[in-house]
Amino acid sequence: MSPLSARPPTLLHVDAALIVADKPAGLLSVPGRGADKADCLAVRVQALHADALMAHRLDMATSGLIVLGRGAAMHRALSMAFAQRLVHKTYVAVVDGVMADDQGEIALPLMADWPNRPRQMVSQASGKPSLTRWRVLHRDLANRRTRVALYPVTGRSHQLRVHLAAIGHAILGDDLYAPADAVSAAPRLLLHASALGLIHPADGVAMAFESTVPF
Repeated sequence: MSPLSARPPTLLHVDAALIVADKPAGLLSVPGRGADKADCLAVRVQALHADALMAHRLDMATSGLIVLGRGAAMHRALSMAFAQRLVHKTYVAVVDGVMADDQGEIALPLMADWPNRPRQMVSQASGKPSLTRWRVLHRDLANRRTRVALYPVTGRSHQLRVHLAAIGHAILGDDLYAPADAVSAAPRLLLHASALGLIHPADGVAMAFESTVPF
């Protein structure tokens, strides 16, 4: 049983069309394979709202905002909005090293590292176009780390984690992509989905949500 199992889902918004939840780190977004991976945010929310369907996902190790559509039509509308890049997402991360520039972007094509799944990798030959924009929030010179805001334009699997590691600034606590000293520097992956902006799929009203960064 997951150590988080006793905790009910934190729901920031509930209406007839959608639900916005705040996922803790260490909880799957959707069920994985095997009985030990049955506990997840989707199942917990469905226990309260049976028609809730996940419109996108966060990595198990990532915390923060996630959206579910209520019923097939709203789920489809939200999924299309994500696919068409109409949903604006902001993440906050703490990365290894002091970033020299104040802002920038990472445009490196990504693909699955099939022999080492679930790892992803940069591949100029076979990767899908992937773009992450970033901005420095704070430089911790004493501890040689940087707090950054991340704005993914595309939504590839592990995109933020691979992109930051590829430029030499792996996210602290990332046991897939960070060097050993950066993994041990944090008790969890220091990546949080902190802000989300979208158009309500039923009434067309612009909505914005924020989640406090827990690190």
